[in-house]
Amino acid sequence: MAFLTEGDRKYTTPEDIIAHVGDEYGKFMGAIVPPIFQNSLFVRYNGANDIPEGNPYAYTRVSNPTTDIAERKVAALEGGDGALCFSSGMGAISSAVMHFVRTGCHIVLVDTAYGPTMQLIRDYLCKKFAVEYTLVHGTDTQEIIDAVRPNTTLIYLESPSSVVFRMQDLDAVTAFAREKGIGTVIDNSYATPINQQPLKHGVDIVCHTASKYLGGHSDIVAGVIASRREIIESIQSTERALYGSNMDPHQSWLLIRGMRTLIVRLRQHAANAAKVAEYLENSKKVLKVFYPGSRTYAQNELYHKYMSGGNGLMSFVPSGTAEEVRAFTTRLHMFQNGVSWGGFESLCVTAGGIPEAEVPKNLIRLHVGLENVDTLIADLDQALAPLPDKE
Repeated sequence: MAFLTEGDRKYTTPEDIIAHVGDEYGKFMGAIVPPIFQNSLFVRYNGANDIPEGNPYAYTRVSNPTTDIAERKVAALEGGDGALCFSSGMGAISSAVMHFVRTGCHIVLVDTAYGPTMQLIRDYLCKKFAVEYTLVHGTDTQEIIDAVRPNTTLIYLESPSSVVFRMQDLDAVTAFAREKGIGTVIDNSYATPINQQPLKHGVDIVCHTASKYLGGHSDIVAGVIASRREIIESIQSTERALYGSNMDPHQSWLLIRGMRTLIVRLRQHAANAAKVAEYLENSKKVLKVFYPGSRTYAQNELYHKYMSGGNGLMSFVPSGTAEEVRAFTTRLHMFQNGVSWGGFESLCVTAGGIPEAEVPKNLIRLHVGLENVDTLIADLDQALAPLPDKE
């Protein structure tokens, strides 16, 4: 498992953390890029070899030096004692949720959380372990408080949440949860630790689908959690080790590579997306735009309280029938049809029609990539042109 060292803690800015935390040049013969420990087994000290006593590595299913470097970087960025990398975002989320779950417990869950997270709780834990859950919009802290029951063990947050990017008041929710002895987990994939550090606001476990912005190149499937020492030690030795979901060394190396440019990539994604959001907000073909930090975003007060910047993910509702909206997506050239986000490429996917969560049925989710922003706007403009003007 990877905990921050005293040497790591001397790096305090995100730029310096990304560039240097965990990169022990003396340990790795001066290599500016650390090596990939592409091995399953580590042998132990036996008095007849040069391996130091107390070698912490035994088997890559449990821990690996390359993975440790990635974990130390994320831990430092999030302000945690340590972090754990997983073979997927759902590996990270499932392990974090299971840390707080017991048979017959109750979970409070935001209703626009990531779809597979909803499936984990609704379709798996509820049916196999009699876990109960209550869905909340999450925009009103009192709604979350009122949803809590005597058997509630977890409040699961996602701020901003999937699809329509609703935010929760982290300080208020976690203060209540701590008072009641309830665990809190948040999916921080959207904001990244560059733009939001939930541990500093009392959240117990922060999760990331590292396939998104942390990786940034659409070439890894990965997850990571960050937390305080006792939680990291518990999950490392139970959920992660026993589920066999540790990230493999090559994926860890790619994650380290991806994080090197995280800040500059986010900056460009956000700059492009701000222009696209402004274009959509002014379009006669668009009914509503959902983009944190934009002039029409309903929770800008919370956005400025908790987040320090934006990214490339947004959604909007075009005018027209369902058939006309589907036709709009087929006319796009630069925006490819794809379900993920966070890489260099621009993407478009239909994501609406969740009535219980009040998600509009014609909603389109866009990921604004790193292409020329004028080209992206021109692509949207030609695809939107056949749609009727809004009334």
